[in-house]
Amino acid sequence: MAMPSEAKSPQNFILPVRVYYEDTDAAGMVYYANYLKFMERARTEWLRQLGFQQSRMVEEQGVAFVARSAAVEYLKSARLDDLLAIDTRVESVGRAQVVFDQRVLRGADVLATGMMRIACVDPARGRPCAMPPALLGMFQRLAADRD
Repeated sequence: MAMPSEAKSPQNFILPVRVYYEDTDAAGMVYYANYLKFMERARTEWLRQLGFQQSRMVEEQGVAFVARSAAVEYLKSARLDDLLAIDTRVESVGRAQVVFDQRVLRGADVLATGMMRIACVDPARGRPCAMPPALLGMFQRLAADRD
């Protein structure tokens, strides 16, 4: 698996992803649902780079992230062996949720865009909860830096 690159700036994170045979459909193009997997990996690796490992957050702070909504626009197809870049930015943040603006790029070509609303939950109760203060503050700074 590709390793995360350095963030271009504090406002975003780029994850390189190679398209493998398993990512493609019968027509040889990336299967539509796999773009969501690529975007999930980018968000997870960004959090890890920023010092927030999701498994540790569940164990130590009793919080987890779940997808609340996803809106994806598919513009062009990726194919076997393409090297993609998943660009992730914080669009907005609330006390218990964050919205990510993500783009899947092949060079300068935008292949797909996604707006992902991720909610913070207490996994034991299955109910929304506030993000830990350090994480909330980080997301707020990233959203403010975007403006």
